[in-house]
Amino acid sequence: MRYAASFLSGSEQEQVHAASLRILAETGVRFHGDQALPLLEAAGARVDPGSGTARLPRSLVESALASAPREFVLGARNPAHDFALPSPVTRYAMDGTAAFAIDHETGERRYGTRRDTELALRVFQATAMGVMAWPPVTASDAPPETRALHEFATMIRFSSKHGQHELHTRAQVPYLLAALTAAGGGLASLRARHQWSLIYCPVAPLVHDGPMLDAYLALGEADLPVMIMPMPVTGTTGPAGLLANVALSNAEALSALVVFQVAHPGRPVIYSSATGSMDFHSGAFLGGTPEMGLMSAALVTMGRFYGLPATAAGCTSDAPEPGPQAVMEKLVTMLPPASAGADIVVGFGEVQGDQALVLEQILVDDELARYVERLVEGIAEPADPGFVDEIDSVGPGGNFLARPTTRRAARSREFLAPALIGHHAYEAWQELGSPSLYGRARERVREILAEPLVDPLPDAVDSELDRILAAADAELT
Repeated sequence: MRYAASFLSGSEQEQVHAASLRILAETGVRFHGDQALPLLEAAGARVDPGSGTARLPRSLVESALASAPREFVLGARNPAHDFALPSPVTRYAMDGTAAFAIDHETGERRYGTRRDTELALRVFQATAMGVMAWPPVTASDAPPETRALHEFATMIRFSSKHGQHELHTRAQVPYLLAALTAAGGGLASLRARHQWSLIYCPVAPLVHDGPMLDAYLALGEADLPVMIMPMPVTGTTGPAGLLANVALSNAEALSALVVFQVAHPGRPVIYSSATGSMDFHSGAFLGGTPEMGLMSAALVTMGRFYGLPATAAGCTSDAPEPGPQAVMEKLVTMLPPASAGADIVVGFGEVQGDQALVLEQILVDDELARYVERLVEGIAEPADPGFVDEIDSVGPGGNFLARPTTRRAARSREFLAPALIGHHAYEAWQELGSPSLYGRARERVREILAEPLVDPLPDAVDSELDRILAAADAELT
């Protein structure tokens, strides 16, 4: 009796698909950069060179969908962390490139650095539910021209789980390939194992950034998977209606899929989204809302409609600080995409609209993810079909405390054993020092950071990354 939820009916899925095809064929999509428009025109798109707009016919979209792989493995530097897509269970990713970090020792809110990414990924490495690392903050201490390379390298060093990040210009491509091949055991291994992938966000509404798109097309030779994550915000960069915003996001995802498949048929792609909504009182962006969770779930459903691996943003919060609001908002944005069957939900570790990293929030989010998984698992069929006989044998007024089934249940997955949340009577809780959810998480963060680094790179590879970054800084800045 697995928990089941439906966010778009079959007819609504067809409606979104039809609306997206119309947007692509009639409204069109603007592609900046040097490579996309010639590729699309040769493949049958109607291109207007003056505006940079390409109108994509239904046949081109269907051809691209047919060539995209339905399943593949996101490899990891440590193969024990490989993650096959699609997945029968939902797992989680770090949130990424926030502007700020909340200093774990002082509580100061400041711009993020490479050191913050190092500490966060060491904590993320210890999570039970996390499978995909992102650099959680922008490295303000790295040169702007090579910042993405430094962020990528820090992620490679401090997490042996699958890593995903972005690149900004084609000039950065040779350095990234050098770093990934050095850490991944050569180009052939990189192509076969897919230990790292790229995150790609179209610019809503219906625009593709030229330098980034050119870089990603150049990386197609290495067969780096691409997670396509449109980000239209209702009422600002997207229409105010939820279903209309879902249709726009879907059209943007399909437009990116088309150009990547035209350039390199069979390149692994992941269907994703990171929608938000506008605060109608202030005009601010909101990510920790029920509407965001609903749109994420609807778009996971569309990913499954196309038979693609499907992920979504979730576990998001607009709370100004860690605490009850963050827990509430993260839960309401985590449960819908997980209920829809998302392979991965992106969002561990951040508050303030995904703009502030909090180390203990990573572990709190991991705990929430375990709760959500238990809900989605539902109620299992009894292991013993004679459970009514046991009730009969205990009878009215008895109890089940000493029964063998109770002892087995205490060690089973049917009853969740929390890692951070305590279930103590009030007096016992006081005697323990009145511990809190975030207090326990802070203690665990300190323990993790006091332990040796997990799966460190060989010294030779670490030195090679330093050499590559130094060369990039000298030549690009």
